[in-house]
Amino acid sequence: MRSHVYSRRLATSLLSVLALVFTIVIVGLARSEAGPTAETALAADQGFAKVMQENDADGIAGYLTDDWAVVTGNGDVAEGKSVFPSGIESKYLTRTKYETSDPRVRLYGSTALVTTQVKLSGVIGGKPFSDVEMRQTNIWIWKDGDWKCVLTHETMLKK
Repeated sequence: MRSHVYSRRLATSLLSVLALVFTIVIVGLARSEAGPTAETALAADQGFAKVMQENDADGIAGYLTDDWAVVTGNGDVAEGKSVFPSGIESKYLTRTKYETSDPRVRLYGSTALVTTQVKLSGVIGGKPFSDVEMRQTNIWIWKDGDWKCVLTHETMLKK
């Protein structure tokens, strides 16, 4: 009788482990099927815009590769994933508005280019600015089941 109880517990344990493994495999497949797509690239870009609007330094860094770079609207180049976050943490840059519109997404395998029109306001270096408009292109790569931004290019628009 004792071996019957032991066999039943072992069978129940094995079924639990198999159910867990099955769940992990299904979740993994669902995640990998979610991208890379134009829709998931746009969702990443919109998430990036949200953390920019919120001045969320950690959130911004989470979207960037370690070697990320930005080509600013005046042609300067800044490199490293700490560029935007450090500006926020030091209070050098605070955004009060960061709105994106008119998205254009192009997918090339595991690379996506997302171009949007951006309207922003805030304070930079102690000087306020308002309703600055630009086109911004973010270049995203699909890495480890998620989109990461490798380059941001800004072009100022004339009013």
